[in-house]
Amino acid sequence: MMQGALHGLLVVDLTSHLSGPYCTMLLGDMGAEVIKVERPGAGDDSRRMPPMVDGMGAPYALWNRNKRSIALDPKAPEDAEVLRRLIARADVLVENMRPGALARMGWDWPALHALNPRLILASISGFGQDGPWAAHGGFDLMAQGMAGLMASNGPVEGEPHRLPIAISDISAGMFACIGILGALQARQRTGRGQQVEASLFESALALSIYEAAAVLGTGRRPERLGQAHRGAAPYQIFRTADGYITLGAGQDHFFARLCDLLGQPDLAKDARFATVAARVANHGALVAILNEHLARRDSATWLAALEEAGIPAEKVLHYDEALAHPQAIARGVVTEVPGARQGLRRTLAPAVQLKDTPSAVRRPAPALDEHGAEIRRWVMQDPPPATR
Repeated sequence: MMQGALHGLLVVDLTSHLSGPYCTMLLGDMGAEVIKVERPGAGDDSRRMPPMVDGMGAPYALWNRNKRSIALDPKAPEDAEVLRRLIARADVLVENMRPGALARMGWDWPALHALNPRLILASISGFGQDGPWAAHGGFDLMAQGMAGLMASNGPVEGEPHRLPIAISDISAGMFACIGILGALQARQRTGRGQQVEASLFESALALSIYEAAAVLGTGRRPERLGQAHRGAAPYQIFRTADGYITLGAGQDHFFARLCDLLGQPDLAKDARFATVAARVANHGALVAILNEHLARRDSATWLAALEEAGIPAEKVLHYDEALAHPQAIARGVVTEVPGARQGLRRTLAPAVQLKDTPSAVRRPAPALDEHGAEIRRWVMQDPPPATR
């Protein structure tokens, strides 16, 4: 297997649950050596997150691939020394404890920087390392609610909706990974590490491109739109005779083709729908007309006609259908886990590919303390080994 882009990089992973492990998973996919430090006897709580597969939580198995595990109790002197030596050798330390917890362990930034001036410390938290909400516990649920995601999602006249994916956790992990890569590049110039921060709250806010633009541009609270788009119409899900399709005909030339396809060419000239702004303003009337026409034929018939007309549209799939789709198969979206003895035998492949230094699933998620003995032997060598 070809070496990844981050081959030779040592990452010490002090994270649990999702945001931090997702960040270190991305680094491991790109070839970094990731050592996951876990609580003795229990490990990461997500090890017990259902569905269970061969005694391991399937979510844990997915986002903790490409890592090795060691169980350490920082309060025990011998384990504290192992952790100290790991940090001294590391390029990156990632943690997602509550702000201040790492410092209470004796590892505030001045202490870390003095031990290892090249170290990059990435901290992921619910609301950031400072500010009046820093001490608040931050799960994805709270971040979605605080960042406006819930208030802006759901039916127009309904209750706020939680996005069913852990969007703030995942985006915080991604932003932390981006920050780490930037800090590594800066270290190439300066020779010094630095602190990197990401929070679930700010990550969720960073995704609100259209909503933030509305607030910052007009000073008004953006209304909940349901399936509608703030800047394009028609651009949403539509029901057909046998299912649902997505239809993106918001641009004028796409809309004109759609009107022709529906046998309603004059609709594109109607003052209510002649421009993007007009269609957005008269979204309700437009959708009512389109619903009436699209419900008359099945999805396959519409999708074939829309493709021939060059109008962006696709079928709405369930997750099992998406993972089995010919495009997903052709792109290798699902991959085999090499050497998997427990947990998932198949997993999602890395979503970003570098052609010369490919990301890859190189090892399965570890059992608790699976690599503890070998890591202890390695890290207690004095002086440290010349190569990793």
